[in-house]
Amino acid sequence: MKHTYKTNGTCSRSIDFEIENGIVKNVKFNGGCMGNTRGIAALVEGMKAEDVIARCQGIPCGFRGTSCPDQLAKALTEALQK
Repeated sequence: MKHTYKTNGTCSRSIDFEIENGIVKNVKFNGGCMGNTRGIAALVEGMKAEDVIARCQGIPCGFRGTSCPDQLAKALTEALQK
């Protein structure tokens, strides 16, 4: 199923992704630091959503209190609850 999550507190504006049978696929950050967001997307491709959440949840970016990985964890958590 395809999802779009509007991020909050990061340079990226939103995250597009799919979850199929609990597996994360086709993650694309819109905006943000291209190298970092593309790296995150490549690293989580094919992982269980729960594992991505466990690894990325709570990671800060400077003083922001959140980050693109943290926002991905929030996006996946929200998508799994639907």
